Formats: sequence, C-alpha cells, structure tokens
Amino acid sequence: MTVGGAIRARWGRTGRTARWTAAGAAVALAAGGAAWGVSADEPAHVQTVDQRVQVVDGPHDDQRVTLDTTFYKPVGRAKAPAIMLGHGFGGDKYGVASEARTLARAGYAVLTWTARGFGASTGQIALDSPDYEVKDTRQLIDWLAKRPEVRLDGPGDPRVGMAGESYGGAIALMTAAYDRRVDAIAPEITWNSLPDVLFPNAAGAGPENGVFKKLWAGVFFTSGSNGAGCGRFLPSLCTMYRKVAEQGAPTADAVATLRRSSPASVADRIKVPTLLVQGQSDSLFPLDQADANARAIARNGAPVSVVWYQGGHDGGDPETGRVRGLVRDFFDARLKHAGTSGTRFTVTRAGGLDSSTQQVVVQEARSRTYPGLSGDPRQLRLDGTEQTVHNPAGGTPAAVSALPGLGALGSLGSAAGALPSDMPGQTATFDTPPLDHPLRITGAATVRLKATKNTSTGDPLENGPAGKEPSGGGPLFAKLYDVSPDGGATPARRIAAPFRATGGEVTVTLPAMDHRFDRGHRLRLVIATTDMGFATPPQPAAYQVRVASGLTVPTVPSLVTAPAPIPRWVWILPLAGLAVAAALLVGVRRGRPRERGTDVPLEITGLTKAYKNGHLAVADLSFRVEKGQVLGLLGPNGAGKTTTLRMLMGLIRPDSGEIRIFGHRVTPGAPVLARLGSFVEGPGFLPHLSGRDNLDLYWRATGRPAAEAHLEEALAIADLGPALDRAVRTYSQGMRQRLAIAQAMLGLPDLLVLDEPTNGLDPPQIREMREVLVRYAAAGRTVIVSSHLLAEVEQTCTHAVVMAGGRRVAAGPVADIVGSGRRLEDAFLEIIGEAP
Repeated sequence: MTVGGAIRARWGRTGRTARWTAAGAAVALAAGGAAWGVSADEPAHVQTVDQRVQVVDGPHDDQRVTLDTTFYKPVGRAKAPAIMLGHGFGGDKYGVASEARTLARAGYAVLTWTARGFGASTGQIALDSPDYEVKDTRQLIDWLAKRPEVRLDGPGDPRVGMAGESYGGAIALMTAAYDRRVDAIAPEITWNSLPDVLFPNAAGAGPENGVFKKLWAGVFFTSGSNGAGCGRFLPSLCTMYRKVAEQGAPTADAVATLRRSSPASVADRIKVPTLLVQGQSDSLFPLDQADANARAIARNGAPVSVVWYQGGHDGGDPETGRVRGLVRDFFDARLKHAGTSGTRFTVTRAGGLDSSTQQVVVQEARSRTYPGLSGDPRQLRLDGTEQTVHNPAGGTPAAVSALPGLGALGSLGSAAGALPSDMPGQTATFDTPPLDHPLRITGAATVRLKATKNTSTGDPLENGPAGKEPSGGGPLFAKLYDVSPDGGATPARRIAAPFRATGGEVTVTLPAMDHRFDRGHRLRLVIATTDMGFATPPQPAAYQVRVASGLTVPTVPSLVTAPAPIPRWVWILPLAGLAVAAALLVGVRRGRPRERGTDVPLEITGLTKAYKNGHLAVADLSFRVEKGQVLGLLGPNGAGKTTTLRMLMGLIRPDSGEIRIFGHRVTPGAPVLARLGSFVEGPGFLPHLSGRDNLDLYWRATGRPAAEAHLEEALAIADLGPALDRAVRTYSQGMRQRLAIAQAMLGLPDLLVLDEPTNGLDPPQIREMREVLVRYAAAGRTVIVSSHLLAEVEQTCTHAVVMAGGRRVAAGPVADIVGSGRRLEDAFLEIIGEAP
C-alpha cells in the first residue's frame, strides 16, 4: 500500500451557538432534489435518502457549497434519535455506509455526508475550520430537525449525536463546541491540537519550538491535493504548508491557523457526554491527544469515557466490531437512555491464542475512573554515563520509528524488533536494572535529560555554516525499548517523542502506551538524533546526552490482565468433571437446611483418613474457622490438604472424627452442603461455550431456581468483565481460574473452599485473585484456601492451619504464626522441623 493509500484507509473510514447571519442558516436542496432509494440487497429494509444539500459558509457567509449526503431512516421507530457520521480525511460518505446501516437497524436516524472539498461535494478543504466545515455541520443539524423520523428535544433541536474517525472525529468535537443542540459525541483517533500534533515537543516547550512531523504532514496535504498544486485546499492553507515544508519549522501564522481548527481552542465549550476512542498504534494522533481532550471536557463537568484500542493511523488491529459496539452502547445510554454509559477507561490488550484459529485474542481491561497519563507512578533507576551522539550529514540514514502501516508490526512481537530502527553512532542508551516483578506501563513515562550541542570537536563539518537552527536547539528523539534477558531489544511502541537539545535540563514525556514488561526484562531509554518521520537538520552535528533522573513510569493496577497464551492441552477438558460436580450438588443444593445450627462456619474434630494401601493421609486433625476469616490450609505436597477438603465437601468419608458446617454434620449429600461452594483439583469447562453459558449450564444441573444463583453478585466479586461472553477456549489461565471462582461463588455460599486457586498464575494474576477473595470475605462470609505458596498465604489469609504428614502442626492468626519480624516461610520450615 502506498503512503497515500494508507492514510486514506485510516482517515477515510469503512454546545454553544455562535452568532451568524440569517443567510448562513439557509439550507436548500440543490437542483435535482432528493432521490429516495432502497437497495435491493440491503437487509432489514433500511431506507436511504440521497440528497445534495446546499449550505452557506465562509468568514462572511459568502460561499455556497453543495454537500453530498445520505440519510438512513431508522428501522422500527417512528421518531428516533439521530447520529451524524463523519468520514476520515481523503474519504467520503461511502466509507461509513456500513456503520450507518448498522446504526439504522439499531433504531437510529443516521446522516452521512461528504465533507466540503472531497468526493462529490463542492468547496475547498479548510481543515474543520469554524468558518467552513463547522458551519456546514450546523446547517446539517438544521436539516435533521425537519425530518419527520427524527426525535426533537425542542423546536429546531433534534436529539443528535456525532461520531467519526480522525477528520470526522474532530468535526464532532468542533461542532459540539459551537452548537448547543449536539447531545453526545464519540470521536475516534482524532486530535486535540493540530499545532502540537504537527510540531510536537516532548519537553513541553510548545509547537513554536516543536519538531516538524514532515512525513505525516506531507501525507496529509498530498492526499488532499492529489499531488498537484493546492488541489482542493484553501489557497491560504496550501501556502502555509509550502512555507513550513521548505523551512522545516513552524511559522507563527501556521500555528495560529492550525490552532483555530483544533478542539483545544474551544475545549471549554464542549459540555456534552463524550466517548473518546484512541489508537495505541498511532504516531499521527497519539494517545496524549485523547488525554488532552478528556481532561478539558471533564473540567467542564461533562462525563467522559476513554478507550485505548490496538489499532490507529499506523495500522495494527482495527478492532472494528469491538469499537462499533462500544460506540453504539454509548449512544444507547446517552441518546436513548437505555443501559449504562459504561466504564470511564477501557484498554484493549492482546491476550492468548484461540486454540481453534490460532488468532490472537484481544482482551479488555477496564477501570471505573480515567487515570490520565500519569497513573500511579513508580521510579526506576537508569544506568549509563554521558554519551555522544551524531546527526549525520544530510540527516540520513535516519532511524525508523513509525510509518503508516508499520504499527501492524506490533503484533509480531520480538520479530518486529529485528527490523532496523536506530543507526550506529546516532543513539544514546540508558537501561534500568532487570525487573524483579512484571511491570505494566499504562500512560506516559517521563525522564529528566540534559542534551547539549557539542561545539568543541573542532570538526569544521560539524560546526560549519549551517542554516538557522531553531531557538530551541537541535532535535532529538526519545523512545522506550523492552530488553529481554538475552539482550534482544524491541520497541515498546513504535513512536518517538521529539524534543530539542537546549543545553539545560528538560523533562521529556515519552509516548503514552500500554505495555507489559516481564520479570527479568529491562527498560531501555533511547535518545536518537534522527527519525524518518520528522525534519532534521542537513548539517552534521554532535550532542552530549546524559540522564538527570530515573525513569518515572505510570501504572494502573486495576487494569492488569493476563496476556499469556494457554497450551492447547489445557482446553481438552474432562466433561465428566462437570457432570460429576453437578450430580453431587443436585441433591444437596435443592434447599436450605431447616435449622441454622450454629454460626460457626466450620469445625473439624479428630478427623482421620487412611487409604487402602495403608497411607495415613489425615491423622487426628482438628481446627475451627470463624465467620469472616480467610483461612489458609498450608502444607507441602502430601500433607493431606486435598484429602481434608474432599472430606469437607462430602466426596469421601472419614475413618473417624467429624466435620460440622454451621453446626450440621457433613455426610455425602448433606443438605448443609448447599451453603458451601468449592472447586478442588482444578475446574472443568466446556471450551466451545462462553463463560456465561458454562456457569448457566452448571447452575441448571444443580436443579436450583435461577433466581438463587445470584449470578451478577458473583460476577461482580470475581470481576470477569467482558471475557464472560467469550468462548472459554480463548481464556488465559488467569481468566479460567477467575471463572472457576465465579462458579464456586454461585448462590453466594456462606463457606467458600478453594484448592490451590492460584496454580499456574503469575504474580499480577495472584494479586488479582487475592483481591477477589478478600472482597468475598469482606461481606461476612468465610473462605478456606488450600495452598503450598507460603507468600500467598501470608499476604492473603487472616488465619492459617499448617499441616505436615497429615497432622496439624500449627494454627492461629497468620501474624502469630509468623511472629516478630519473621517471614511465614521461615516460621513454616521451623514448624515442620527443617532449618530455615
């Protein structure tokens, strides 16, 4: 695909009332009138109206422009909210036709249009200017208010939402600022400030001292001019671009012009519910642009939700179905008041592999609050001395960070890291120590640097006659790499953050990202002198670079997910496991025992079990568990833990002793077992069914009424999120364990018994599981966890029973067992007679 084709593929996607003249409000049908059309192959009988709508715009309302529009009548509703769908730069109304039909079938009146200067519409491109494109959309809202299918909130005021990608997303933001009638907006992969986009400066010095993003600017203007002259741009914009491209630096006029076409200039006027969807593979409009929009709109008191997904202008996974579903759910909540508006922050991540298709499964991590880009910061030490880096003559060869379509390489993992990114002699590198634990960066890392142009080399080529360098100093580019234990380095995100070497210390903000660094990996900060996407000086130069601080990295613990793929054999699950578990519960979960007995959840007295081969698995075991405790049944393999749990569940009979649950003696099929939930020796699910369907099938097999399942409460505690409606074969090990916990919690049993629930989980997943158990016990219930993980019992449990050789060797609060200053590991080894 050509660069121009790439931008068209991504940009041309498959309020407050200002005073203006009465002439500007006139909307008339162009000659030829309207053409009604119902496509023969169009399902669900979506009727469309193709019209040429004439509008009046320009700074003095002196221009008449004809816009090519299509109106999609809502299916099944006489009066419906309207949605205006804008297209991407270089595209037209046909690029959003599929989404428009989907929304019409969902009961919305939908209006699509080709923006001025594109396709069959007349006029010239003005970059979503308030004097041109914004006036056009306001008159399209006037037109919608006259449609009999559109619901009105008042005379001339339709209930209307706006959505669109990139160029279409910016016009939604701009229109909401200038027109009070817009009720909700869902802009995708778009900008907050065009000057900051095209002249970024990661040191925060502003676009006046920014570094020209020449590649994307060239694609932008070329796709609008068809490569010849100004094409369909306003002449003033064409002149502006030529001047900037020739000198490689912004002019004051360019910054001012681009600022007028930026939501940042009117952000204080956007006061409607907003869903911002931004791509993680996007060097044109990075995640910081959505962050700036989110913070500005939230300051106005409007509700804002933010989604980071895998794609973007650079390519990658577009997640089309997922994003469209989120947008539709948002409009359902805000325009139809149906359902909820969703979480405030969603991040999609590449999860495991679907064993049947070998495709990467995309998972969602969610948070009820939007943390911004700084999150919960951590400090990491950076090692490395001051280094000299060189800008080559002519600025070539240049490093390659991001190109249109290159973002798709993110799915290749380490293979993408083998591609040439940085050039010898042009980079300074600073590494953190290897990580003791996995680290997930969600947001933008920062670092203080000092970069000085070297004027003492005496090399006339380095300091010879050069063009006028911007007052901010020569450009440098910061980026972050993920370095594995074997030394292989992969870009965490193929996006560079430009800044200028001022000679003094500056705080540099690296590109925002969501990236997991595994245990044993290092983070590498790279400072380069060139980047293919940006304008760099043709004169050779040298710079001295050193770090003046560690690396500050943002984390959002509530968004931790489990990305590890699951081996194929894991999905070959014994169906007999489900049948046996259900059969055992059919008789015991049909009703509650008539007598409550006592309030003691569990009391074991003199429990003994020997197998036929003579092995004494449990010997004279006694302990008691109180309400609200999280008890850890701790011991090495063979200590008798699982045998004890099997007797507790009534699956096997003890040779002597007894178990009482809430005062009732446990026997196979005892009614009191209806108050116990458990899984022992691993969960078993049907891999082709969703998690929800597995839970439903399990509960129906118990024979108890559906109302007694308390499914929503169990799911809220287990926090499975959207994974609940995916096939279980797509689950990671962590998600399967969480589903098993939810299954054990069905019916909200007063006593929850779990055998090794953290088996196969990494530390972040163990932390999530621990939070689930603590939440469950906090409601006054009791949890028993069998585990051989000493640290897990120490961190999770309030009390512990230590077993060895089938006997109880210690019992009591964890703090008492550990003692003053000792770790549970040392105490445990001492208890069972081994030296710590």
